[in-house]
Amino acid sequence: MWQQLSVIDVHWPTVWSHLVLLGVASLLALPIGWNRERFSRSAGLRTYPVVAVATCGVMLVGIEVLASNESAGRAMQGVITGMGFIGGGAILKGNGNVTGMATAASLWSTGAL
Repeated sequence: MWQQLSVIDVHWPTVWSHLVLLGVASLLALPIGWNRERFSRSAGLRTYPVVAVATCGVMLVGIEVLASNESAGRAMQGVITGMGFIGGGAILKGNGNVTGMATAASLWSTGAL
């Protein structure tokens, strides 16, 4: 009645290469976050590495797991749209002033990193 669960076959070289890529994405985003944190901007040292790791992870899934150019393209579309949504949340308007445009642009470009 119960089927025996099979052991998941993990390809460790791929896992390690993905972990390295996620680490590189985080390291590349650290200077951007540090610069923004230094000038007390709304997004800083914690936000930018998280954005870079998340977008890198989504693209790795799109490339490796979905395994087709069309699926990877859809994953990239979702990342670009999501980064625009996050950046849109960083833009504020009050008293006739619009703030957060540079934060939104830098978040979006960090996602593209």
